[in-house]
Amino acid sequence: MNEAFHVSPTKSMGVLKVGSSSLAIVLCFASMVSNCIAQPISAPFQALAKFNEQVHWRHESNGVRALILAPNQWMRDRRCLVIYATPNGNSIEQSLGCNKPTSVDWRFDIQHVAAQIRWLRNQDTSMDYILAVVQSPQLSWPEFRRTKADANRWIMNFVESIRNEVSATDVVLACHSGGGSFLWGWMNAHEELPNFVNRMVFLDANYSFSTEDGHDRKLLPWLTRTKDNALIVIAYDDREIELDGKKVVGKDGGTYRATQRMQQIFSLQIPFSETQEGDFCNWLGMQGRIQFRVHQNPKNQILHTALVGEMNGLAFGLAVEKNGVVSEVHLSEPRVYSEWIQAEPFQDPRFASAFLDRSHKGMQLNLPPRPSEAEMGSQFCERVAKLALRQREAESVKAILEGNVPSISRDMVGINVTMTDKNGRAHQATYYVMSDYMAIGSDADYVRIPLTPNSAIQIGDKVNGELITDKISDDVYSASECRIDPHPLTADRDQVSAFVAHNIAIKESLQGQRSSQLVVGIKKDIVMTNRLKEKSHRVAIYGWHYRDGRVIQPLYIGHVDWYVDYSHGLRVMSNRMLVDGVDWKVRDVLLHEEFCELLSREGTVDVDALRSLSQW
Repeated sequence: MNEAFHVSPTKSMGVLKVGSSSLAIVLCFASMVSNCIAQPISAPFQALAKFNEQVHWRHESNGVRALILAPNQWMRDRRCLVIYATPNGNSIEQSLGCNKPTSVDWRFDIQHVAAQIRWLRNQDTSMDYILAVVQSPQLSWPEFRRTKADANRWIMNFVESIRNEVSATDVVLACHSGGGSFLWGWMNAHEELPNFVNRMVFLDANYSFSTEDGHDRKLLPWLTRTKDNALIVIAYDDREIELDGKKVVGKDGGTYRATQRMQQIFSLQIPFSETQEGDFCNWLGMQGRIQFRVHQNPKNQILHTALVGEMNGLAFGLAVEKNGVVSEVHLSEPRVYSEWIQAEPFQDPRFASAFLDRSHKGMQLNLPPRPSEAEMGSQFCERVAKLALRQREAESVKAILEGNVPSISRDMVGINVTMTDKNGRAHQATYYVMSDYMAIGSDADYVRIPLTPNSAIQIGDKVNGELITDKISDDVYSASECRIDPHPLTADRDQVSAFVAHNIAIKESLQGQRSSQLVVGIKKDIVMTNRLKEKSHRVAIYGWHYRDGRVIQPLYIGHVDWYVDYSHGLRVMSNRMLVDGVDWKVRDVLLHEEFCELLSREGTVDVDALRSLSQW
């Protein structure tokens, strides 16, 4: 493979086809096995009417979640289990996908793992296809493996557990982005790769291929051991892509270079044929059992997720050159699986929508009364506008802790949430959050003030509060009484003048609303998250909900912790809450293996550990 990944066009091997004679054999085989008695299933599935499916959710003690989606009737004695490891920052529900109703964000419309499996079931009737989507508690498999003791062995045992649970005869391991770490972890746990896994599909996910970990030494014997085993790698040229004017990939990183390393190492022992189909250059070996398909990216676009959904990447990776498939699938638009996309997202039964608790009225943040001589909000902003950030933050913290805040920044509301534990017991909790965002000034003249996370933590500590999580941000939206659409600005985002202008726009949208209402659509939330372990000195932001529930800002840790702009907001929660009527510290709930799900999508969150790492 040369540096440019350039080859001359030859006959394409990028389309899956089955001839009429093959089809007759497939139909004959399907007829024979349809009357066979399938192996028993131990998992407690629940039937779903749409698409004739059944579903089972698994919740592991270490915070890992998995959804298993299977046909409603077990028809074959051969079952293929496809285990799909979620990419960084994406949940099971987002990876499964839906028709992107206005109540969900854009991430539900990029992978469509469930729809692609349904398409494959419709094409290949030789076996039952079962999908298991597995998500780490940190929404990052690299982070899971870094922080969990013996993570590789746990992944190995988990794969075997799901395989046994559904009595699968065949297992495919598939992944996208950081989900590749799940596959490398599984591989690292084995000295010799087992034959029950007969296909691996890397969708822009092979960054961590390592000869030091013996990946080549393990994959080559596995590929040659049986003609059923296959390795499919789909990638693109990401060397020059940019985001916000900066290169995304370092000089040695990215999926292009990882694919190049893999192909060069394997080519020492395997002859490859080179083909080209459209923008894809393909390297195929061992009668197609090992394939590297690389989009040359002539327009220098970010194709990271497009390879999975828009270009039918998962369907292609599962079906290419696979006996029994009676249709075609290209690595290109349009989607072949559109008719199989469900209307609404999946919902984990252990999580329920939050709602407002109206029995706890009159609660306020622990702040002193507003001094009579305190500045108005407009006066404060005029005074600090020309100060350096550090000075401005210090003045803001001082004003807030002295009580120079309006009622909207004192009032707190209760939010009720529920969950069902692994033993089927229901639990109910109530926590308390500010009804609006932190502001400085009087009820008649105030300005909502964006703050750095360090300032937010100082304030939280003094008022017996904590930062919220992204789940709580969504709970607040679900329970909110007053929703306005966001008002993005573009000029002078980090200047006090933008803080004032944005505050004016918010006030205009809230005219006629009661000031004590729980309000959303105003700001992005400063949140606490395990993802802060990925990079030092970062601010985590999330939210800014539209009226219909979409968010402008997915969970993001790209800004350094001293960055703040007009869109950031501080909504503090009380550091105490009720769980089943018993008083708890919020930090203790976040550390509880089960109750953490009341407040977090990421499993347990150790607030003290995050602080000790100097992330805030």
